[in-house]
Amino acid sequence: MSMRIALVAVAMVTAAPLSAHSELEEGFAGALRGCEEWVLNPASWAEGLDPFVSAVGLGDKMGLVETVNAAALPPREMRAANHYWRINSTADAGYILVVSDQLPMCHITGGGGSDLQPVVQAVLASNDFQLRWEKVKDNSTGEMLTTEYRSREEPAFSVFISRAKEPGQRLDRVQVLATATYEIGN
Repeated sequence: MSMRIALVAVAMVTAAPLSAHSELEEGFAGALRGCEEWVLNPASWAEGLDPFVSAVGLGDKMGLVETVNAAALPPREMRAANHYWRINSTADAGYILVVSDQLPMCHITGGGGSDLQPVVQAVLASNDFQLRWEKVKDNSTGEMLTTEYRSREEPAFSVFISRAKEPGQRLDRVQVLATATYEIGN
């Protein structure tokens, strides 16, 4: 009987990292969905936030906060009428989604005590992401890799996603940074 309890305990311990990893993937994928929903479907938030929150699909893991750390703010030119959504994926890691109700943009940062590089790579390689986004180009600088993607639904909407090139890097600062903009008329 004690052998059976030990095996169950081992199974629970070995399952925890996979669960945390999938929760982090779910959080980043949700932040990206939130970004797309906010910019491409303003009707989901214009008359109340419930449809937006429902479309993102993270439930109570995502909530509005009044302020965020300076490292989570978008570039200065995108700091107009911003709203800050905190996504708590695990006890020690998560994401901030910054949106604007005046500018067609969104900005995502992620960090914490977990290595987000493999998480971000898994989301970017997923069928769901690939169906919505087309890869345009990669740019590598130092330990960072930045990839530009264009929305398959709306080609005027693009996102630049920066993350560490390899696992285990940048654990002491922002680990993922994504900025998306909608190019209005040309």
